Amino acid sequence: MRWERLFDDLEAQLAAEAALDLTAEVADRTRRERAMLGLHERLAGMRRAGQVTAEVAGLGTVRAVVADVGADWVLLGAGPERSILVPFAALRSLGGLAGRTSPATAVAKGFTLGAALRAVSRDRAVVTVIDADGRRRTGTIDAVGQDAMDLAEHPADLPRRLEHVSEVRTIPFAAIGAFQRA
Repeated sequence: MRWERLFDDLEAQLAAEAALDLTAEVADRTRRERAMLGLHERLAGMRRAGQVTAEVAGLGTVRAVVADVGADWVLLGAGPERSILVPFAALRSLGGLAGRTSPATAVAKGFTLGAALRAVSRDRAVVTVIDADGRRRTGTIDAVGQDAMDLAEHPADLPRRLEHVSEVRTIPFAAIGAFQRA
């Protein structure tokens, strides 16, 4: 009888050690996997899946749905017909990111802020650029370079014509807080 209790006790100890080892291994693998996740994958996992609260430089708090994600930007759908393109560098914090992730596709990872702005420039859409300090400038994107863009400033209700342009301003990407279509 004493031998049986001894063996039962040893078996219980081995089972407890095995459970602890498994728990430690799972925790270690989870930490390793999380360490390999970038903001892009976490935001892509939230695409059309619920609202996030974003603190954006120059804009403040925005509660929105993640509509799309590029290599270094996120498109936040803040309401009907009101989307905001935000460079990752302008994000100050995010609330409501779930544990979901989505693997980054090569196309999405290659679709940089510059590429997105060139698409807007081709459309000749009137935009409002909100800089990191909160200043708003409205106009049409004339050119997009590697790290800056040229904005022809004009009233939102007038087309981009020479007589309507008050100034052409070069804005570094690092100074941009967000973009909205006017």
